[in-house]
Amino acid sequence: MNILVLGGTRYFGIHLVNDLLAMGHNVTIATRGQTPDTFGDQVTRIHVDRNDLKAMKQAFQGSTYDIVYDNIAYCSNDVKNILNFVHCNRYILTSTVSVYKENDMNMRECYFDSDKYRLLMGNRDDFDYGEGKRQAESVLTQVYAFQKAAIVRFPFVFGEDDYTKRLYYYVEHIVQGKPMYIDNLDAEFPLISSKDAGGFLAFLSNKRLNEVIQTASPETLTLQEVIGYVETKTGKKAILTECDDKAPLNGFTSFSINCDKAKKKGYKCQSLKQWLYPLLDTYIEEAKK
Repeated sequence: MNILVLGGTRYFGIHLVNDLLAMGHNVTIATRGQTPDTFGDQVTRIHVDRNDLKAMKQAFQGSTYDIVYDNIAYCSNDVKNILNFVHCNRYILTSTVSVYKENDMNMRECYFDSDKYRLLMGNRDDFDYGEGKRQAESVLTQVYAFQKAAIVRFPFVFGEDDYTKRLYYYVEHIVQGKPMYIDNLDAEFPLISSKDAGGFLAFLSNKRLNEVIQTASPETLTLQEVIGYVETKTGKKAILTECDDKAPLNGFTSFSINCDKAKKKGYKCQSLKQWLYPLLDTYIEEAKK
């Protein structure tokens, strides 16, 4: 298949592109050209800013793709600027469980209905992260209802390639003896590895799925478990105080997501034992340097 990927040069987008190539697809990556990639001559590259409407028209005029993956749509205008200029048989929007306004355990896809949500056209700066993603989903299902599309909601995505360093923050502070303020030690979170996130998206290339779907590792995790593991591995104790150095996951309360749809489609994410603890080991070694 002829596939376009927006957001394919870092994080789970790299895993998506590599998996699509391994499956034999022809892959084009659309990028502003600011982040180098290692795909060599295996991919076609289009350098374009999705907010430059004239450039978008020039770049994609007359092009049709079997699938467009959009990993970097953060608002309604982001989706509009793609679907007004890029023709595709199927559009796969990467979204987030942050669209759910209230955390709960075993949350299902139906907990947020973008068909009925109040649509507001706007740019990224007009919304916070969760609201921007709600608007991205809403413009897709309301304005572009004719477009065959899937919406993929991920929980926290972690991996060695996580440029946000959210999980590394906790490891680094313990290893280097830095105090930190954490307000949710016992809150449960669903997670997915960056490799599984990319792998699941690629898996959907051969599935006729035109609905909302979400997936995650089968277990939840608490920060207390992370700290306990790092303390045991390093022999160092976390310094927990009410200081100004606030941890990146502060404010989140316990939640989990129901992944029955993904399981029925035949995809099973790695367990935390398979990927999270090896990742923590890597972070420990990095923090020692």
